This record gives sequence, C-alpha cells and structure tokens, in this order.
Amino acid sequence: MKPSSSTTSAPAAPGEPDEGALSSRAGLLNGIAAYSMWGLVPLFWPLLMPSGAGEILAHRMVWSLVVVGVVLLVLRRWSWAGELIRQPKRLALVTVAAAVITVNWGLYIWSVNNNHVVEASLGYFINPLVTIAMGVLLLKERLRPVQWAAVGTGLAAVLVLAFGYGQPPWISLVLAFSFATYSLVKKKVNLGGVESLAAETAIQFLPALGFLLWLGARGESTFGTEGGGHAVLLALTGVVTAVPLVCFGAAAIRVPLSTLGLLQYLAPVFQFALGVLYFKEAMPPERWAGFGLVWLALTLLTWDALRTARANRARAAELAARLPKAQAPAPAPLAASASASASASASVEEAPGPEIVAATEDPAPRP
Repeated sequence: MKPSSSTTSAPAAPGEPDEGALSSRAGLLNGIAAYSMWGLVPLFWPLLMPSGAGEILAHRMVWSLVVVGVVLLVLRRWSWAGELIRQPKRLALVTVAAAVITVNWGLYIWSVNNNHVVEASLGYFINPLVTIAMGVLLLKERLRPVQWAAVGTGLAAVLVLAFGYGQPPWISLVLAFSFATYSLVKKKVNLGGVESLAAETAIQFLPALGFLLWLGARGESTFGTEGGGHAVLLALTGVVTAVPLVCFGAAAIRVPLSTLGLLQYLAPVFQFALGVLYFKEAMPPERWAGFGLVWLALTLLTWDALRTARANRARAAELAARLPKAQAPAPAPLAASASASASASASVEEAPGPEIVAATEDPAPRP
C-alpha cells in the first residue's frame, strides 16, 4: 500500500516556524476576523434602510441558506442532513433553535437601526453571565465562589442600568437570554456551525420567502424598487452571516477554547465603541456605572476560568509525572495516532458553532 504523506511532516528548517505555530497563527487570525466582523456588523444594517427590520431579517434567512448551501456543496458535507431528518427529536431542537435565533436576529437588526447599539452590545456583554445563571437554574450546575460573585455583580449592573434607563434594559436581556437559550439547544443538537446554520435557515426559508412575497404583493418590498445596489446589499446579508461563521470554524480547530473565549469580547467591545463614538448614543453617568459593573463581573469570570484551567493543567501534569513508566501506555502506531488526531479535529469542528456558554469556556457567535 502506498504510504500516506499526511502522516509525517518534515521538520521545520532552522529559523522557520513549524507547522503547529503556523496553524495556531492562522487560527488566531481567523478568530480575530470572525469576532471583528461580528463586532462591526452594526455598520452594515443601516445601509439596508429604508427596508424595515422584518424585511431585512427575511432576506437574511433566505440568502444565508443560499450561501451556506454553496459552501456545503463545495465541501461535499451533506451526510448530516439525512441523519438529522431521521431523528425527530434533534429536528425538533433545530426548529426551536431556528425560532430563538429569529427573535435574536430580528431584535438586533431593529436595535441597530433604531439607535440602540449600546444597549444591544450590553446583551452580548452579559450573555456569559446569563448562560451561567441558566446553567444553575435549569441544569442544576454548581458554581465556584468567584462565579457567584460575578453573577451577583452582573445582577447589580442590571439594576443600576434599569435605574439609568428608567426601565429594565429589555433589549439587552432579550438578546442575552435568547442567545443563551440558542446556545443550550445547539449543544444538545451537536451540529457543526455551518451545518447548523443550514438546518436552521432551511426551516426559516419558507416563512421568510412567504413574507417577502407578501410584501411584494402589497407593494411594500424594497427589493428591486430602491435600485440595483440596494438589492445587492440585501442579498449580501447571507454573506455577512456566513463568512464570520466560516472564519470561526477555522479558528475553533486551531486555537484553544480559552483563547476563543477571550476573543469573544471583541464583538461587544466593537459594538459598544461604535454606539458611543460613531452613532453618538448617550452615555449618562449611571449607564457608565452599570457597564463598569458588567465589565468587573466579566473580569472576575475570566480570571476564575483561566485560574481554574491553569490549576487543572498543573494537576494533570502532576498525575502524569507520578504514573510509573511501566504503567505508561505504549505510544500509539503512527496511523492510529493520525486517525485519533483527525477524529479529535472533527469533533471540535462539529461542536456547536460560536455559541456563548461561559467566558473562556465555550465561545459564542455574534449577530
């Protein structure tokens, strides 16, 4: 049998980075690109006006399916579809995910186009805290003391912001809870990011297309009536949705989840900066105080996650050092090792896409 060239790699020449370093660098750049695009997307939605949020949302659903369909066709990754159809429970969960992300997408688009970018960014800042709270309430998870402190600080921030806004920050809370629910459901479905988006938009496709046809019949559609450039921008909603997800998928298999967990804060940071500096949204003192508490909570959460991960690595190294050499497992054959590596990469790639589950533990996608 002809030996496979993929099982071995030539050592890097002196002064040249090895393949692992190049892969990590590529993964980091893809992660930065993904979260930066999610963070800068508020610049895109206003370009689609005078289309309303409902019409923009419907176009996003329709064109996203077209784009991910092309991506899956190029990659030849369709086997999951038949398996999903034969599993009614998973299909029902995908339907729930599609419904929840519809609420999230629609509210986010409306928020940006109605001068609520800062409040929308808050939703993605508090998302890890909301996810942890849902884990305690729904999954009966136990928290470490620092995590409790972070959740308590986040709750105090919501109260301060409610005072500042004169009402609870409903946009932030709905965005955070909808994405946390979406994350929980997607973890149970266990589909890759692109595959999951294809399944969800396939469910959304007919209602979205029907809504667009209804708008057209009423003479209220802006697709084609506002010029060719506007029609192209509406079609690009699919690209705007899919490209960051593809970049995230490339990053997820190359860099640690802890790194992605830190990168996830790029998106709400960019959104917040755009809201304050570009869209000139008001930031009275009480709102700064509320955001300050949120950032304190996220700092506690991130520090605790990194400290715990470091302690776990040290404990694993100590246990490995104590293991007698005689009991150490024999090295796996080269082919088996390559197979295991490929299997591990596949499992990472097929893990739920960019869902926010907890800071530095399971990063999430952005609107």
